[in-house]
Amino acid sequence: MNADEPVTPAVQPVGRRVLVWDVPTRLFHWLMVVLVAAAYATLKLNWIGWHVRSGEALLALLLFRVLWGCFGSETARFRSFVASPASALRHLSRLFRREPDVQVGHNAAGGWMVLVLLTLLLLETLSGLYVYNEVADEGSLSERVPAWIANAISTLHAVVWDALLAAVALHVLVIAIYAVVKGHNLLRPMLNGYKALPASVAAPRQAPAWLALLPLGIGAAVVVLLAAYL
Repeated sequence: MNADEPVTPAVQPVGRRVLVWDVPTRLFHWLMVVLVAAAYATLKLNWIGWHVRSGEALLALLLFRVLWGCFGSETARFRSFVASPASALRHLSRLFRREPDVQVGHNAAGGWMVLVLLTLLLLETLSGLYVYNEVADEGSLSERVPAWIANAISTLHAVVWDALLAAVALHVLVIAIYAVVKGHNLLRPMLNGYKALPASVAAPRQAPAWLALLPLGIGAAVVVLLAAYL
């Protein structure tokens, strides 16, 4: 699958329902929504223990997503949706143009948003693990890190959190623009997995759902080790 925008006529007949998002990808997406909301709520309520647990669960899921992006279903793989910056800009130039939705997975601009969100979440969860271990005096690494680096990590954790909230708000705004202006419902396929596409558009290859257990287990194991030693 090419991540660049497909060239299509103004109107294409809708042919059939196509499975574009597998179960592991959809579960990851909505669990991330729940866990980010939980991290926000527990921070505001000063429930630090639950805040840390939310961060650890987020990190395990993020590590799963990185691995699934290499070995999972076609639409979940990074190589299928990471386009060139020029392709992303071309797509954004048509943001307010109403046109048929024939995109199989993430579009060129959406792929970059996925990368931004994943990067911010990884920075936030990894720095959060270190900050908690350093404050609680639990991580063996915290004893060896100079004070100025520890302070920089704490600052990074706060700054990235604000950047993450801004990115999430932008993500939600763009989804609303797609629905109202372009007439594209991006939420329904992420709920049921299916999208109506012309018969000329090939269905993406799907990996078996059970295969996701392996990267999920690896992600959980890595988080356990990081929580003990970071």
